[in-house]
Amino acid sequence: MSRFNTRMLAYMSVLVAVEIVLSRFLSINAWNIKIGFSFVPVVLAAMLYGPLCAGIVAALGDFLGAILFPIGAYFPGFTLTAFLTGLVFGLFLYKKQTLLRTVAAVGINQFILGLFLNTYWISVLYGSPYVPLLATRVVQSAILTAAQLIVIQLLVRVLPRFRKKVRP
Repeated sequence: MSRFNTRMLAYMSVLVAVEIVLSRFLSINAWNIKIGFSFVPVVLAAMLYGPLCAGIVAALGDFLGAILFPIGAYFPGFTLTAFLTGLVFGLFLYKKQTLLRTVAAVGINQFILGLFLNTYWISVLYGSPYVPLLATRVVQSAILTAAQLIVIQLLVRVLPRFRKKVRP
């Protein structure tokens, strides 16, 4: 990751704002399920700026979205998961995007962080039993896995045209 500069911070701010809009207003939400495209700005930050910046975009998007437009109670565990999600996308997709790296990033994010860790946070927050809650969230992970694989591969094809404009 290169050092932060004004242009980079401005683009990251826009990505945080887009993440908040996609997450809070343009996704399907229930108390234990969330399906949407809020991963797109995080993936863009990962591809353009690396793991730390993607983690910051994801964590700030989660935190500011929860404070400004609450869906439920704020819980810092979800912000931690958001940061880790950005970090994983950045580790796998920064500088080199192959199908195998995309599958690995999406798999880790959807099944380890999204399914297991976020389900744990929901069970802690709402006092719900973990295993039955886990069973209800498998469908969300399957849908989001397919959506993320398709969208990220589209971004991989389109991003080189814009990379020179947004890289510091």
